[in-house]
Amino acid sequence: MTITVDVRSDVEAELARRAAVQGRPLKAYAATLLEEAAHAPESVKLGAPEKANNLAELFASVRGLLTDEEIDHLFSRNPSTGRPVDLS
Repeated sequence: MTITVDVRSDVEAELARRAAVQGRPLKAYAATLLEEAAHAPESVKLGAPEKANNLAELFASVRGLLTDEEIDHLFSRNPSTGRPVDLS
């Protein structure tokens, strides 16, 4: 099936960037996003809160929105071990 979707240029650029990070063509990446959306549970589609048993279940609906590189950039640690302490 072929579907034509008109999106803003900034959305297309972001989709192209994410597809490139995964080493996939833009059309294949977009098709995967649509397939995942079609198979998502109704509660996720409608934004209804789910009861989660752990953090993995709680954040399952947002898994994959950021690449590993984006997560590393957002949550990088300060390499400093702290300030010196005089124990004398």
